[in-house]
Amino acid sequence: FCIRLFAVIRYESVIHEFDPYFNYRTTRYMTKEGFYSFHDWFDEMAWYPLGRIIGGTIYPGLMVTSSLLYNTLRALHVTVDIRNICVFLAPLFSSLTTIATFLLTSEVMDTRAGLLAAGMIAIVPGYISRSVAGSYDNEGIAIFCMIFTFYLWVKSVKTGSVIWASACSLAYFYMVSSWGGYVFLINIIPIHVLILILTGRFSHRIYVAYSALYTLGTILSMQISFVGFLPVISSEHMGALGVFGICQLVAFYDFLKNKMLPETFNRFLRLVGLLFGLLFGVALSMLALS
Repeated sequence: FCIRLFAVIRYESVIHEFDPYFNYRTTRYMTKEGFYSFHDWFDEMAWYPLGRIIGGTIYPGLMVTSSLLYNTLRALHVTVDIRNICVFLAPLFSSLTTIATFLLTSEVMDTRAGLLAAGMIAIVPGYISRSVAGSYDNEGIAIFCMIFTFYLWVKSVKTGSVIWASACSLAYFYMVSSWGGYVFLINIIPIHVLILILTGRFSHRIYVAYSALYTLGTILSMQISFVGFLPVISSEHMGALGVFGICQLVAFYDFLKNKMLPETFNRFLRLVGLLFGLLFGVALSMLALS
């Protein structure tokens, strides 16, 4: 936290660069007018002279986070300017990122590795440059969201609990609302599941974790106006949908294998293979005729 306060200590508490200042303007508007007015706001000063519809063209997670902190502090009778919250938000979340990194690495390995990973991410130059005081941009909170989502995903896979998977979905929703880089999450996690399937390590725990995450996470992500129906029509999300379908097929295969006699199961597989072969042949014929 402290190593990110250099600019504030040497100069003053100010917002740096153009995008952070635009984010500050929108946050200030939200704190004064409320979320719904912010969502419907047409900003005539942005993209001049065309103007800009704010609610449908930005990821609102950064502004909502700052507004919630501001209103919470005011409810506790702590007087603070919204500008100072915006200035110090990124260093605050960088501290939370070190905790999330410790939890993730400790879950994968042990606490010693977790402490080492937390110490390393605290001083990574690339991350420091995006989380210094005054750099009020999406990456300031999005990196925490990403690592925390990975931690909850590991917990979901280990436990097979719908509760952990739902918590992972909420963290993913927070990530979607904060930064367009959420597509890294919705592609890395399906790749992990696909590798587990190909290596024969697929289990009921993984099925529950990924099915709950994909279903709930997709529904939640579609509530962000800037995202909309992209999770079901964009090529960036088709990999996750494909892995979701593969999970259902593999789970159905395991279910039938456990419920049927070996002879009946083999006969059923041959019948299904023949049916798919016929459908594939009909599809090729229709394509050739067209």
